Parts: sequence; C-alpha cells; structure tokens
Amino acid sequence: MRIVLASSSPSRRAILRSAGVDPIIDPADIDEDSLLEQCKDLQPEEIVAQLATAKAHAVASKYSGHVVIGGDSMLLLDGELQGKPHTIERTIQRWKEQRGRTAHLITGHCIVYGVDGASTSYQHVETSVTKISFAQASDRDIEAYAQTGEPLQCAGAFTLEALGGWFIDAIDGDPSSVIGLSLPVVRRALYSFGLNVSDFWNMQILEE
Repeated sequence: MRIVLASSSPSRRAILRSAGVDPIIDPADIDEDSLLEQCKDLQPEEIVAQLATAKAHAVASKYSGHVVIGGDSMLLLDGELQGKPHTIERTIQRWKEQRGRTAHLITGHCIVYGVDGASTSYQHVETSVTKISFAQASDRDIEAYAQTGEPLQCAGAFTLEALGGWFIDAIDGDPSSVIGLSLPVVRRALYSFGLNVSDFWNMQILEE
C-alpha cells in the first residue's frame, strides 16, 4: 500500500519525503480553467476543495488499494482567489499589490482510499487556511525574486521554504499547508480510513 500524489509539485513531494513517505507521483490532467468557471459562484474554500477533488479522482481509479492525494492551493486577497502567476511580469505585479499586506492561503485536500478488491472507497475532503503576512519588499528584491523563476508556478507567487521566505513576516496556521500539503489533514484522513501514518513510512529515505 502506497500514497499516490496526484500532483507534479516538487514541494508537495518534498513534504511527504521529509515525513518518511516516498509517494508514487501521477499528476492529474484536468481542465482547471473550465472547472473554475463552473465553480465561480461557490465560496473560496469550496472552489479550492473542488479543484483538489477533481485531481484526486482523475487518477484514483488506477490505484485500488492505495491512498490518493489531490491538492490545490490559492491565495485569497481582497476577496479574489489567485493561483499561479506563470509569468515574471504578473509575479512582479502581484508582489507590488500584496507586499506589506495580509492574505489567506487556502489549501484544499481530497484524499481517497479505495480498498483493494472492494467496490467502495473512502474520501476525506478538507481545506486548510493560513494567514500570511507579507513583508514590505523593495522593488529591486521583487524583481530579482521574480527573475529567479521560483515563484512563477506557486500559488500566491511565493514560497515559504526557499527564497520567498525572505519576504514573509509571519504566518498564522499550518506551515506544511503553506508549502502545499497539510500533514495534519493527511493524518486525519488516514485515521478516518482506519489506517496509520506509520503504515506508509519508508525509513530508508530519511537516511538519504
């Protein structure tokens, strides 16, 4: 029995590996723009949860007997959800808007466990909300940070665990959720399925 991560995110993989889990990586292929359009009238947390659920179910049928995790993160600022900036120009624009301010990072999780040989499956859907206090970063640092490419594929145009850590004054909530995957949420899901966290430990990767 393995944990399957329906994401290509290096950060989510790193969180699991640092916690002793070596996941199978099988990124979900979904039309996020279409799904966002369908969900536009929902509350922000519901939207992010729907994206995570779609990702988990896109690959879950291939992994009976395993635990599949779908995740998605978006930043809520001024009532508007923001995903990945994708471009240097948009990253700079977003940072100039959010520096010195507080926003909320919403991370949605859908964790699915299909019992091997059974027709039923279990599902745990939960969102984690963390308050982010952005530093009053200088124009030069914002431009330099964007030029590194690091924040281009990150929700909210920032990372907590790498260069972006210079520009975060404080967080209120779960640090692992900010990086992309909440270990407390995953633990609660596993317990609800009658599984234990230690069932998935691979001690060899902790020795690498």
